[in-house]
Amino acid sequence: MKCWEKIESSGWIYPTTVLSLYGFFANCRPAEPFLTPYLVGPKNISEEVVTNYLFPIWTYSYLAILFPVFLLTDFLRYKPLIVLQGLFLIINYLLLCFAKSLAAMTYLQVNYAVVTSMEVAYFSYIYSIIPAERYQRATGYLRSAMLSGFTFGATLGQLLISLAGTSYFHVNTITLALMGMAFLISLSLPMPQRGMFFSKGMSTALNTQQNGTEEAAGKESGKGSDAVQGLETGGWFSKKNILHGGQVLWSSLRESYTSRKLILWSLWWALATAGYGQVFNYIQLMWDHIEPSSTSSVYNGGVEAVCTLVGAAAAVSVSHVKVRWEVWGELALGMFSAVGAGCIFLMGLTSNIWLCYAGYVIFKASYMLLITITTFQIASNLSMECYALTFGINTFTALALQTVITAIVVDDTALGLDIVTQFIIYGSYYAAISLLFLIRGMYTACGHHCRSTPTPSSVTADSSDHKQQTETHIES
Repeated sequence: MKCWEKIESSGWIYPTTVLSLYGFFANCRPAEPFLTPYLVGPKNISEEVVTNYLFPIWTYSYLAILFPVFLLTDFLRYKPLIVLQGLFLIINYLLLCFAKSLAAMTYLQVNYAVVTSMEVAYFSYIYSIIPAERYQRATGYLRSAMLSGFTFGATLGQLLISLAGTSYFHVNTITLALMGMAFLISLSLPMPQRGMFFSKGMSTALNTQQNGTEEAAGKESGKGSDAVQGLETGGWFSKKNILHGGQVLWSSLRESYTSRKLILWSLWWALATAGYGQVFNYIQLMWDHIEPSSTSSVYNGGVEAVCTLVGAAAAVSVSHVKVRWEVWGELALGMFSAVGAGCIFLMGLTSNIWLCYAGYVIFKASYMLLITITTFQIASNLSMECYALTFGINTFTALALQTVITAIVVDDTALGLDIVTQFIIYGSYYAAISLLFLIRGMYTACGHHCRSTPTPSSVTADSSDHKQQTETHIES
């Protein structure tokens, strides 16, 4: 009996291990930090075309694909989308290795938008297949695997280029092989039996039938019969299943956005992530502007590896700092956003590549610190279904804002600004976020101080009550 219980309790290990391996290899991309030098160098595409034409296509495509993929991911129960992501990663690097035309590079941006939109499946899969008491540990493993893969890939790319003298083409072929490994690993994932929104009712019904216990049948009789009927009449795509998923989505939405505190945390998430996305997307172009990759040594991979390590250390440190985030959280968001704004201005205005590198490291580390705090604050007050929905909505809102910025500032059909002017605008954007949350944070902190400080009248009342109680005690 004890042996059987041990096997049951360890059933979460296999899917977590396989998904962690997938996360490591899928994010181990030695060529990614050198995408811009590869496009403006061997691919012979001008910096203006990359900045004002190619990269905006990724933003627009990502916005168009994200929400449908979010719903489809849950409907198809995660694994098919993870497998597809591995397949699209292979296509991505096949195009980078062997395609030469601008049209192929344009499709490449759409293809990569599909890859990034499917990341929600990676983070949601594990919650549908393991017990709730394992969520925290499994999440830690998945994030560690992802960060380890990214760090190892960036370091490997830097070593191949700087020490081994490997060409950008061969670094991309190595990355292609790693993506093939990730795809093969994804095929080994077990298929979840339920989603978090859709098909939950029918899964409950099937489990009820399999268990055959009167207690389970009594508790789930209404839901079970409806779900079984839906399964018989239309399967996973039945009208009852879709209606059930819609009801769960609506109730989760109401729970997620009825708290003012959660709205403020989500607001920072959306605003800051939009600005971070712009900086992350165009930082390689800034580095190439300061020191062209055609005539200078490139250290993009090393910088990205350091960014990830410093950011991960900053994120881990959050769990060891005891702060009343409900009081000081908004002020912290404002202060660290100010640090981020200063770093972006430094990146945009300096002509020293090492100062630009340092500014980027500090900016990314401060963002990873704050997004960790924000994620924890939101997740700790919501159920897992609500958290998944809030994550999707916040990401979609951030992407919508990023698309607006791209359409106005970057796209060659609008302003089509140069890279330096873009970074000045991004710095101003972050400064506005900082000012907003500094004002709000000071208001919250002052309000808490006023509520916790006793007024003279209350002190007098307390002392008189104490005196009266003493006299009563003496009389008695």
